[in-house]
Amino acid sequence: MEPVASPNLLSSHTAKLSWTLNPGDDFVANRYSRAHQWTFDGGLKVPGSPSPAVVPVPWSDPTAVDPEEAFVASVSSCHLLWFLHLARVKGYVVESYVDTAEGFLERNAAGKLAVTRIELRPATKFSGDKQPSAAALVALHQAAHEACFIANSITSEVSCTPTMGGQG
Repeated sequence: MEPVASPNLLSSHTAKLSWTLNPGDDFVANRYSRAHQWTFDGGLKVPGSPSPAVVPVPWSDPTAVDPEEAFVASVSSCHLLWFLHLARVKGYVVESYVDTAEGFLERNAAGKLAVTRIELRPATKFSGDKQPSAAALVALHQAAHEACFIANSITSEVSCTPTMGGQG
């Protein structure tokens, strides 16, 4: 069935997930690997797995990307891209940006497990004569947060604690 196009649709994005039962695994007994593969529309393949905090090894793969990490990374990435754009528009030259973002899996008000909070901790370094003040840096991050369509799509709280001058 083809999706109905919305007059508000700007683009669509696809990801293909593939999983196969491994020989020797026992699906009925809950002894099977949850490792799988994500294939993105550009062709990139990424190993996926539940977090070992959710499904213990060997039924998860700690070297793969788990959905919670991907969720946090997508929020952080969207924020970064908006921040870079807005900084450029204001005439700043961003030399580096490193965010050690963290998401928190907790029980929400309904008692369900959810990533309830995401803390962005971007450390930015600027070059050139024009340097943002601390207030201008906070304003840039607030504007990036407000523009980020990933953050606008979720109910998790997203906070941002920016720093200047290095690798965070």
